[in-house]
Amino acid sequence: MKTFRIITIAGAMSLLIIGCNKFLDLDPEFTQDAENYFANEEDYDRALTGAYDLLQTSYLTLWLGEIASDNSIAGGESVTDTEGLHEIDEMRHDAVNTELRSLMRYSYAGVTRANFLLENKDNIDFEGKNKIIGQARFLRAYYYSELVKFFGDVPLILDERIGSQAVTELERTTKAEVYAAIEEDLKFAAENLDWSDPVKGRVTKGSALSLLGKAQLYQGHFSDAASTLEQVITSGQYALIDDFTQLFTVANEGHSETIFDVEYTGLEGGGYDCLVCLEGNAAVGFHGIRQFEGPIYSTGNSYNLPTEDLYNAFDTSDLRRDASVLNIDAWIAKQANPDAISYGVGGGGHTGFYNNKYLKRAAELGLPDNDLTTPVNYRVIRYADVLLMAAEAYAQSGNDGKALTYVNEVRGRANMPDLTSSGSQLILDIYTERRLELSGEGHRFFDLVRTGQAADNIEGFVTGKHELFPLPQVEIDLAGGNWDQNPNY
Repeated sequence: MKTFRIITIAGAMSLLIIGCNKFLDLDPEFTQDAENYFANEEDYDRALTGAYDLLQTSYLTLWLGEIASDNSIAGGESVTDTEGLHEIDEMRHDAVNTELRSLMRYSYAGVTRANFLLENKDNIDFEGKNKIIGQARFLRAYYYSELVKFFGDVPLILDERIGSQAVTELERTTKAEVYAAIEEDLKFAAENLDWSDPVKGRVTKGSALSLLGKAQLYQGHFSDAASTLEQVITSGQYALIDDFTQLFTVANEGHSETIFDVEYTGLEGGGYDCLVCLEGNAAVGFHGIRQFEGPIYSTGNSYNLPTEDLYNAFDTSDLRRDASVLNIDAWIAKQANPDAISYGVGGGGHTGFYNNKYLKRAAELGLPDNDLTTPVNYRVIRYADVLLMAAEAYAQSGNDGKALTYVNEVRGRANMPDLTSSGSQLILDIYTERRLELSGEGHRFFDLVRTGQAADNIEGFVTGKHELFPLPQVEIDLAGGNWDQNPNY
């Protein structure tokens, strides 16, 4: 993501203050504050950039969506190395979990920054203001969509900043009401944004419609989802790229399949003590092959390791298998000088597989302190995902013909034969296709939960409990103890 500095805002909750040294440079110092900001277009654009900034914490969504599922294990140096990931991997997480608290804090920080702009949306008028407002509303919808899929009912705060006393009076808002606000924001964004934006990484009409369709699908509003996603498909703005192996490379960013990416850069370093401060993609370095010496790849911390079950779920002729999951020993055996290649195994677990979509490569390193500065973008929504969501929505609505058209478009690129199933079997086939196409991208756990398949596929999953993650206990305490915990935690 482009390097910038942002305003620190009185958060929607006291937990929202982020400990990074990222402040707006003011000249003269101390002459501008939140009450006399938004005096010109540049102020709005800077505030919007601040709202985008929290997207950099996407590594949490990627990790938790995979590690909580049957797709991967936590990995790492030891079982106490980022212990919260191991707790989630083993379905023994509770209300004291660093990763879950971080996800809630960062998401609400993003909401707060969007709200700061939206609270002041009527201060002045200028050409193009609705495009800035549309982006801010998209970002708020995205952060709330993260919160609601992880935690269910969450406090809904719109267009205002909340002081520390008011935090203790907030109640959780029902999931349905939160989704209604998400949909309203995304519809406004879709109406006011163009299909493309000259600034790389800014969201578009296609981004808004795709996230809206996803929100509708997650609620089981299949007819609405099909209609929304159809607008994206028939827009002519997107297409699958021919070579699946080039989907996630830095050199091929912004290709025709890109709908919503989180932008990263390798031009600014950082440290392990503040991952939210990074401008590079933390996940890629963490995923790297431990103590690796050899060609193509680069050493890393062996987190989020795919399972053998995932690898074996692919047909051997599926072009996506090796592009998605690196079988390290099989790959070494095929190299010209295999005896010269070596790697280490972490005490946090080893499967023999690595996430090849977001894996540290020698050609994609950042600054000399490149462990955390990898410039690989996180692909939040890509066109294949839209096709599969539309296929599912159509199949659930009884339109098998449309569903087969879209799912088979995805399968065709992978060198796989067309599906010919129908009815409930077609729906199951589409679920399987989502696992194969989107493995390693952070969607699997939520797909399993929303389709009722989690208990059958995730070891240790307890029905009636693990569909949601627990609210962090410290946030319940900060809210005056008036939030009920999620069931059975």
